[in-house]
Amino acid sequence: MAVDRFPIEAGHIQLFARAVGDGNQIYYDADYAAGSEPGAVIAPPTFAQASAQFDDDYPLRPKLDKPWFGSGKEGSGVTRESSGEGGGGASAGLLHAEQHFEYHRHISPGDVLSSTVRPGEKWEKQSKRAGLLKFTESITEYRDHNGELVITARSVGVITEKVVGS
Repeated sequence: MAVDRFPIEAGHIQLFARAVGDGNQIYYDADYAAGSEPGAVIAPPTFAQASAQFDDDYPLRPKLDKPWFGSGKEGSGVTRESSGEGGGGASAGLLHAEQHFEYHRHISPGDVLSSTVRPGEKWEKQSKRAGLLKFTESITEYRDHNGELVITARSVGVITEKVVGS
């Protein structure tokens, strides 16, 4: 998921923190944050993932007037076999396996980030339950408006040979 422009706003940070259930005042209270080590309001650790909402082509972003996979079992009417049309398309056996973040500095209100994605490593493992597991890593670099590297995110996906739990 690469985005050209991801503006960081204080309100977005506060809403994200609330959505993930993190009440730390450093995410919304400027007076409190001024006395903290960073010295200002900062974003929660996984906030960079919100950049997906600025990517029109992000496959898990719901598309207006189209069914999407959703979070419930076929809760939106889109099945694994018919996915892809409206976003959120799941593929039988495709899973998000890992997510890692390396922080080069805090994200703060006023930052405008952009991201680039490049492929990482690929490897395979054999599983008794799921058969052959094919792992694929992708690396996303988030840079600020000055080109400074802010976050390096590493995501690992896995495709299973057999669908487990169906």
